[in-house]
Amino acid sequence: MNVLNFTLIICAVAGVWQPLSWTSLFKHIIYKAYATFLISSLYAFLMSQCVDIILNVGNSDEFVDGLYMMLTILVAGYKQAYMWIDRKNITMMINVLIEKPFAPYETREIEIQQKFEKMSKETTRRYLIMVTMSILSIISTSVTTDLIRRNLTYKTWLPFDYSSPAIYFLVYIHQMIAMSTSGIVNVACESLICGFLLHICCQFEILEYRLTKLMHGQNILGDCVRHHNLIFEYAYTINNTFAKIIAIQFAVSMLVVCSNMYRIAVATDYMSFIPLIMYTSAILMQIFIYCWFGNEVKLKSLQMVNNIYDMEWVTLSNSNKKGLLLIMKRAMIPIQFSSAYIITMNLDSFVGLLKMSYSIFNLLHQTQE
Repeated sequence: MNVLNFTLIICAVAGVWQPLSWTSLFKHIIYKAYATFLISSLYAFLMSQCVDIILNVGNSDEFVDGLYMMLTILVAGYKQAYMWIDRKNITMMINVLIEKPFAPYETREIEIQQKFEKMSKETTRRYLIMVTMSILSIISTSVTTDLIRRNLTYKTWLPFDYSSPAIYFLVYIHQMIAMSTSGIVNVACESLICGFLLHICCQFEILEYRLTKLMHGQNILGDCVRHHNLIFEYAYTINNTFAKIIAIQFAVSMLVVCSNMYRIAVATDYMSFIPLIMYTSAILMQIFIYCWFGNEVKLKSLQMVNNIYDMEWVTLSNSNKKGLLLIMKRAMIPIQFSSAYIITMNLDSFVGLLKMSYSIFNLLHQTQE
């Protein structure tokens, strides 16, 4: 595939996307075993945390300590399952980008696609770096504190005694693998969704370029109208496919940010303060990129009206003018992505999420006092 290559590599590392080139039986078995190991590690960690919260939590501080990672693991596990179940649909959405009319026809259109591919790759790389730094800060802090004292990084319920060094080390490694896997899964899923959003912006820019050909007498208006309609249909398909993931991520991110802010406020150990800051920053960026690129799609779809208005209408035929008016009429209603049709993905929603998180944090803090 010529689109979203870097993002799909991250998805393969996260165990949610078997490379399409791995068609041999041996590679199929190897990847399935790798993905099964990551998925089972994640769900085993999730179950042990859930049971611990049910059986052993005795106060609000213990509940908050166990909640933030459990929710992150829960969302990552859901994304893993969803990506595997809906693999065919996701493959179809990627293939659409390399087929007519979305595929670039000439040099200028290829340059436009490459520009947005570069943006997608850079966004994925920066997000991956931030999440990796957060994971490394958690691991390094845990190694210098918990591992030396023979404590587990996260409180979990286990149906066996892990006091012996060998068993303790295996349980400790399992927690680090599950925590790291959850971070990479989140990077993979968020990067894939944002890559789709960027390619919608790319299609609008390609369409704007094709419309300029009308000035040179090329009779392509019918294809442009069809292309515009297909962009809206494609955006609707993407929103419908990932709406549940985005809705769950918004809700969980708000709770995790609240719990982390509370833990930062009551933290007395400097070593635990740094990973909390890094982890909270990664969660905020996770939501920010959704809102930022959702807002970019909205602006790009509205910009179509102004670009058509600025064309030299006097040189166009009546039929071309009527076709352009149809595109303008459709473009007046922007493409807006929403999480389960409740929260719109734009910068206002991000600010609203921060305000709500801070309000819940204040409530928790006042209750503690």
